[in-house]
Amino acid sequence: MKEYIYPLIDLLNEMSPYLLFGFLIAGILHEFVPRKIYADKLSGNYFRSVFWAAVFGVPLPLCSCGVIPTATSLRREGASKGATVSFLISTPQTGVDSILATASVLGIPFAIARPLVAFVTAIAGGCIINRISPEDDNTGVDSNEERKEKSFWQKCVGTLRYGFIDMLQDIGKWIVIGLVIAAVITIAVPDNFFARFNDYPILNMLIILVLSIPMYLCATGSIPIAAALILKGLSPGAALVLLMAGPATNMAAILVINKILGRKTLITYLLTIIIGAMGFGLIIDYLLPTEWFTSAIHIHQTGCCGAEGAPWWQTASSILFVILLATAFILQYRGKKDCCHDEHCSCNTNKEQKYRIDGMMCNHCKANVEKNLAKVEGVESVRVELTEGAAYIQGKNVDPEKIIETIQSLGYKYIQE
Repeated sequence: MKEYIYPLIDLLNEMSPYLLFGFLIAGILHEFVPRKIYADKLSGNYFRSVFWAAVFGVPLPLCSCGVIPTATSLRREGASKGATVSFLISTPQTGVDSILATASVLGIPFAIARPLVAFVTAIAGGCIINRISPEDDNTGVDSNEERKEKSFWQKCVGTLRYGFIDMLQDIGKWIVIGLVIAAVITIAVPDNFFARFNDYPILNMLIILVLSIPMYLCATGSIPIAAALILKGLSPGAALVLLMAGPATNMAAILVINKILGRKTLITYLLTIIIGAMGFGLIIDYLLPTEWFTSAIHIHQTGCCGAEGAPWWQTASSILFVILLATAFILQYRGKKDCCHDEHCSCNTNKEQKYRIDGMMCNHCKANVEKNLAKVEGVESVRVELTEGAAYIQGKNVDPEKIIETIQSLGYKYIQE
């Protein structure tokens, strides 16, 4: 059992600082950035929105875990699916820190190739999504809604609540599931597995893809691994696949993207990363001089994943993340339990009507449904149970057809019981 617990703890230590940073950014974006920016830059089925998302994402120092809450927040605030996918692809593969580390360990050619590949594949993936899944609705998004003016301190409190309670309630379960799966895969794959196929570059790329896509690799931590494998005979192109596909994906990201954006978007996201990484890897192996990518390689301990034992700040981040996750789940459970067992709760009154709703995935969806149903004539109170997928409405002379029409106008599906 210990052999699985230790890798899980190691993964949590590596990921938790980036996760916390990502949730904080999500809260800041939600509370401090005007919606007009999203509407102007990242909304709509345009090349412009995809381009700006890639430009915004390439330099940000977020890994594939930290980018999850940030991208989810962008989507909720009005970013198109294409722009969201562009951001998801470009951000974890690079970052100012990893670009500098790549230059010092792998050399300038690799340092140029990484952001270039990330930028091109991000734009390609975003444009494909805009074409095959155009935005004919804004499910869970209300980009025209104006926020009430808040004080600076109210926004700070809102940032913490949104980032570390609401979003953890929405996607925390999927991150935990992904961590467990990644830990099992990490312990099951031998350390020298890649080196067995050094004479077959394309086969190496495929093996690296199969194993690195579900596992967690941070952009900086993947650098010494790639350098060591190249020194053992791995082709530079296959190493590029590891550098791009590893940080861009893991099981947590895969599960959350599937939940938030849908299966079609997830498949497009993965195919874009796979084809882009392998395509540029083959260009490096067969069209460019190998010496460009091998002569400057030096092995260093970057401190992200190569240091022995976790630094105190990683351990502290893991403890804080677990506490916040537990708190979010307890609040979610307690809120549902208190409502359902309180004899004075509106759910026990005869006036209340239940409407089953399919398609609600997060607290933003819940708030959006509650806000719009409250506007229907005759409605006195609205309570939405996200985990149950239902809205409980209390009021006089409420027209059920108007309730159903409002639910469907928001992009959700009414389920008749």
